[in-house]
Amino acid sequence: MDDFLRLSASTARFTHGAPRAFAFGDDGRLLWFLRSTGPTDAFDSLWVLDTTTGAETRLADPRALCPEPGPLPAAERRLRERTRLVAAGIGSYALSGDGLHAAFALYGRLFEVAAGGAGTPKEIPAAGPALDPRPNADGSRTAYVADDVLYVAPGGRISPDDGARWGLAEFAAAEELGRHRGHWWSPDGVTLLAARVDESALQRRYFADPAHPELPAEDFAYPEAGGPNADVQLWVLGDGGTRIRLDWDADAYPYVSDAGWESADEILLTVQDRLQSCVLLLSADPATGRTRELSRTTHPQWVDPLVPGTPARLADGRMLTCADTPGGAARALAVDGALLTGDGVQVRAVAGVHAGLLLIEAGLRDPSEQQVLLLDPATGELTPVADGPGVHTVSASAGTLLLTCADADGVRRTVRTPDGREFTPADLSEPLPYRVDAVLERVTEHGIPTALVLPRDHVPGRRLPVLVDGYGGPGMQDVTADQRRRQHRQWWADQGFAVVTIDNRGTPYVSPAYTHAMYRGFSDVTLDDQVAALHALAARHGDLDLGRVGVRGWSYGGYLSAMAVLRRPDVFHAAAAGAAPTDFRHYDTAYTERYLGLPQDHPEVYERDSLIPDAPQLSRPLLLITGLADDNVHPSHTLRLSRALTEAGRPHQLLALPGVTHMTPGGTREKLMALELEFFRRELA
Repeated sequence: MDDFLRLSASTARFTHGAPRAFAFGDDGRLLWFLRSTGPTDAFDSLWVLDTTTGAETRLADPRALCPEPGPLPAAERRLRERTRLVAAGIGSYALSGDGLHAAFALYGRLFEVAAGGAGTPKEIPAAGPALDPRPNADGSRTAYVADDVLYVAPGGRISPDDGARWGLAEFAAAEELGRHRGHWWSPDGVTLLAARVDESALQRRYFADPAHPELPAEDFAYPEAGGPNADVQLWVLGDGGTRIRLDWDADAYPYVSDAGWESADEILLTVQDRLQSCVLLLSADPATGRTRELSRTTHPQWVDPLVPGTPARLADGRMLTCADTPGGAARALAVDGALLTGDGVQVRAVAGVHAGLLLIEAGLRDPSEQQVLLLDPATGELTPVADGPGVHTVSASAGTLLLTCADADGVRRTVRTPDGREFTPADLSEPLPYRVDAVLERVTEHGIPTALVLPRDHVPGRRLPVLVDGYGGPGMQDVTADQRRRQHRQWWADQGFAVVTIDNRGTPYVSPAYTHAMYRGFSDVTLDDQVAALHALAARHGDLDLGRVGVRGWSYGGYLSAMAVLRRPDVFHAAAAGAAPTDFRHYDTAYTERYLGLPQDHPEVYERDSLIPDAPQLSRPLLLITGLADDNVHPSHTLRLSRALTEAGRPHQLLALPGVTHMTPGGTREKLMALELEFFRRELA
């Protein structure tokens, strides 16, 4: 590998040493976060910043607590995979209700630490490898999961012995619905709301490591499209052994996408039907389990995932929810069902209340940017807080703000207190190597966002082979003003390519209508938009040589890459396809059915979007890559396509990587980039 790839690998893509996982405590006085000691240190420690002084204190050092940690327990490893966490050490933590105590799991061991005093972590004896610990209101008790059982320390087991999994989010919720937890303390810190998950009806998926044939295969429950889902229930578990089940029509609304205590007397939960075209916000009485409907959101295709921070009850009792404006021009906020924002505001998150107004993240201009704004819930008036070029985000507590700006100059974080003082949490990460001057343009009649990155030494008039590098699928934006997303594309450009990224219809943040264009069909919209946008860019930039076009991507981007050379060899001349879901009949329920419907109801849609029937048509070089420990896009997807290509007599290359997951950690991605570079240089020479 060259110097850039070595540096990228050793710094985890320039993330080691950067503070992350911020959370305010003690009414904004404390700012908790995780950070390692420098750019090549993979082990995150737990820190706290005192906003009255700006002083930072390290409260927990994973190397001191676990000098010889050993391998991660399987349950924690899978939870980290669901949350896309690559850092070692303390992966996550949870605060008590008062924000003065934190609990965290470390290689199966359970620890708690207080912000005041000596700040020495204390190990809590656990019943087994501990997972997802959460302290109660004052930190006097901690709930955690071990071997699918919910425990409280002190106290012992709290969930019944009924063969179900307790206290954790099921695969569909954690991977596709944005819910990563399965238990919640009541405000008084006495009672727990807990998820009960029965996966007995699901098929099992298996992994066997061919590099270690002496080891048994690992398996897990997987909800395949068209098949059964996990049976999810919510129960209120009292201290004296009382158990109350929350009652809603779980047959009609099987997905629980959000839950939590609104007060001691009310639980709010959001449930969805299987196709996610109807979403209910319910109020539940924890004493009886009875629920009542507060709001109902429907869409003829699917209801987009909730705006983070919604639903929420305002101070006057009214309910804040998200909604689409008429015609699907914008993702909006609504109060008691009445729209509060209009077509010109693409709301992305609600961060809370600040100065009596709603603090929101939204797009006002180009989809590649994001602003922080104050929104008056009475009038809809907007006041900018951070609206310069770039991607701005915010967290808030009791008048204290944490503002983050990612723009052409890198990433800056500022803590701003109510009395006007400012602090900057130390960032010990490796500085971004490149200041990438990407050309951002919107093209075609659909206004497709695109980004073009050229070699830094490019001389106008010199023709360049094109490398299409992107994702193209639902739920992920690739064309952004955030410099962190462009570093590796500049490296590719400096190898002699014009690097093009295209956010085709179906991707987020342009408008709900733009996203919903992918309904009942991935392949046609994705490929048509990629081709049209590529041609539009070439018409504007004469140095793009459309006689030499490569395409690379991972996950949905791998699907796009393989599909490009299989179906449009006239446009795409070589492809590297990583972790591609080649047949969505074998992908998970919540993601796939949201966009394509049930396979038994729409077999023609699944057949059209499958790449397996296209195998005999391959006429261009194709490099297939899969991790053999990938529990998201199982390696069988890539292997099925490889088998079909082999049976059709179509030559291709296959890289099957033992022990590698969907996230390709530990420098694997950089090693693959070096191999891909050799492939594209050879095939596009």
